[in-house]
Amino acid sequence: MMRVGSTAADRLKPLAGCRDLGSLRSAVQEMCAEFGKVTHIDILTMAEAEKRRALCFLQLESEAQESRLIASLGVPRFGNDVLVIVDLLDPPS
Repeated sequence: MMRVGSTAADRLKPLAGCRDLGSLRSAVQEMCAEFGKVTHIDILTMAEAEKRRALCFLQLESEAQESRLIASLGVPRFGNDVLVIVDLLDPPS
C-alpha cells in the first residue's frame, strides 16, 4: 500500500520495472489494490522508435473507485476503461 503523500510518479514507478505482460499485470493489480479490485484488464503492447510501451485498459468494481484512481495517478479514461500507459524495459537478451 502506498503511503500518504505519494505522487503519481511514485505510484507508477513499479510498473516501469516490468519486462513482460505477466509481471505488468501483477504490478497493475497491486497498484490498484488500495482503490479497489481490478475486474477487467486488457494490455496491448507496441514498439515505437525502439521503445516498448504497454497500454493498460482496466476497470475496477465501481466508477467511484476508478475516479479515485484517475485522480491519484493523473491518468485518463478511454471509453469505459481507465488507461495507464507504461514504458516497458527491454526483455532480457
